[in-house]
Amino acid sequence: MKFLTGLLATVLLLAGVGASHAVVRIAEDRGGRIGTYVDKYQGLRSSGEQVIIDGLCASACTIVLGAVPHDRICVTSHANLGFHAAWDFGANGRAITNPEATQMLYSMYPSQVRRWIAARGGLRPQMIFLRGKQLMSMYKPCYFDAQAASPKPAASRRDRDLRQRDVIAPDPAVLARQPD
Repeated sequence: MKFLTGLLATVLLLAGVGASHAVVRIAEDRGGRIGTYVDKYQGLRSSGEQVIIDGLCASACTIVLGAVPHDRICVTSHANLGFHAAWDFGANGRAITNPEATQMLYSMYPSQVRRWIAARGGLRPQMIFLRGKQLMSMYKPCYFDAQAASPKPAASRRDRDLRQRDVIAPDPAVLARQPD
C-alpha cells in the first residue's frame, strides 16, 4: 500500500511540474470582440499558465494585461501592444465609438498602462502602440527572448517549442467581420 501511495504522489508531483512550464504565446493577434477575449482570458487566468507576448497584441487582445496576473506575463523585444477605443457598427454599417465599452476596457488595464494611455490622450479611435523600452519597463522580459537571441542546439529549441501550448491568433477573415 505504501508503494502505491508513493507512486501516486510521484505521478501527481510530476504532473504538476509539467503544468508549471506551460505557456501561451501571443503573437500577431489583432483583437476582436471584447466578450470573446474576456472569456478566453478568464480561462487562462485560472489555468495558471504563463503568457508570453511576442508580437502584435492589439485591440481586445490587450485585455490579457488585466485578466492575467502581472507576474505571469512577460514580453519579448518583438512585443507590440495596440490600444484604441471600443466601437460598434452604426445604423449605416460604419464604426462608431462605444463610450461605455471603452470605459470598461480602460478600467480593465493595470494602473501603469492606464497612466500611459492617459498621457497619450486616452483611448481614441486611432490606435496607439506601447512597445520597446516603455513596455519592457512595465513587464518582465521573457526568458524565451534571451534564449532566442543566442544559438542553441536543435533539441533545445524543439523542447522549448513543445512547452508552448497555444498561440492565440484569430483568423484575419473573422476579424474583418467582428467589431471590437
